[in-house]
Amino acid sequence: MSKYKIILSGGGTGGHIYPAIAIANELKSRFPNSEFLFVGAKDRMEMEKVPQAGYEIEGLWISGIQRKLTLKNLMFPFKLLASLIKARKIIKNFKPDVAIGTGGFASGPLLHVAASKKIPTLIQEQNSYAGITNKLLSKKVNKICVAYNDMERFFPKNKIIKTGNPVRQDLLEIENKTVQAKDFFKLKHGKYTLLVIGGSLGALKINELIEDKLEFFETQNTQIIWQCGKLYYQDFKFYNDLEYVQVYPFLNNMDLAYAAADVVISRAGASSVSELSIVGRPVIFIPSPNVAEDHQTKNALAIVENDAAIMIKENELDIDFENKFSQLIASQERQRKLSENIKKLALANATKEIADEVEKLLNK
Repeated sequence: MSKYKIILSGGGTGGHIYPAIAIANELKSRFPNSEFLFVGAKDRMEMEKVPQAGYEIEGLWISGIQRKLTLKNLMFPFKLLASLIKARKIIKNFKPDVAIGTGGFASGPLLHVAASKKIPTLIQEQNSYAGITNKLLSKKVNKICVAYNDMERFFPKNKIIKTGNPVRQDLLEIENKTVQAKDFFKLKHGKYTLLVIGGSLGALKINELIEDKLEFFETQNTQIIWQCGKLYYQDFKFYNDLEYVQVYPFLNNMDLAYAAADVVISRAGASSVSELSIVGRPVIFIPSPNVAEDHQTKNALAIVENDAAIMIKENELDIDFENKFSQLIASQERQRKLSENIKKLALANATKEIADEVEKLLNK
């Protein structure tokens, strides 16, 4: 049986970490004797989440460039140089057969070094608007797996393979878990369940919306599973005192959270959009306006244009939210239609297809 050394890098947010873990899990099932090593950014959430998934990880001293002049920006050249030196050392010691990057700060130095050493390299871009790290790497790597059409705007056309975004395997099997999920979260079976996910770090605007609308949700016979993000947990955890509200800094059992939900409120990061397409729950997207090229709005619009989700912009929440939410809850037919349509957009085999491309690189 083939035994490989596989190195993966991606992090900063769950949107980069979980695709990398999903790819690693798929490759591990194909090559169980292989060695895996992750490389992340020190002090970021991958240093906790990757070991929880059962993999070793090394940290680089790296962070992104801030949009305004700060001390962190002045430190960036030193961090980059230190990270390149450490990445070179990691590559030299581990001797990988292939290097895989899923975006985020740490993947830049690692994939740059791997490509310069002629190690086969693959990157995966989750968004409809490519991140700066992947744009810089695209000229050097062998293959680029994407989730959207028209990505030749950012990458060499001959390297692009459209696969979709990897998602956690357990999300493909939630249909028969609803009763188990409601019991797991100790939910009432006669009520609507709203799942609120603002991203792995949280979203202040969404948290403020939920806080402001708690009495409204009670009038709608709705109970709430609210992932507020660990940045905001101390501010909102006391709402656990309400019988119909459960506040979490982070949800580790996302398969059960989705299975329990009748409706989901979410940001429109690429990984969230991919997951929600696969689980097929009715969604209200509230895109973050604070991202490069407003790509979350573009991600959400790609779903809304297929009558597969509802989108409300942050600056329209005061006007639109109660009306749109109550209309959705009141109409089983509308919920069914949104579910059916979003499932049609799912690229459920993304993880396997990316692993196929990695396998081709390994067998070259």
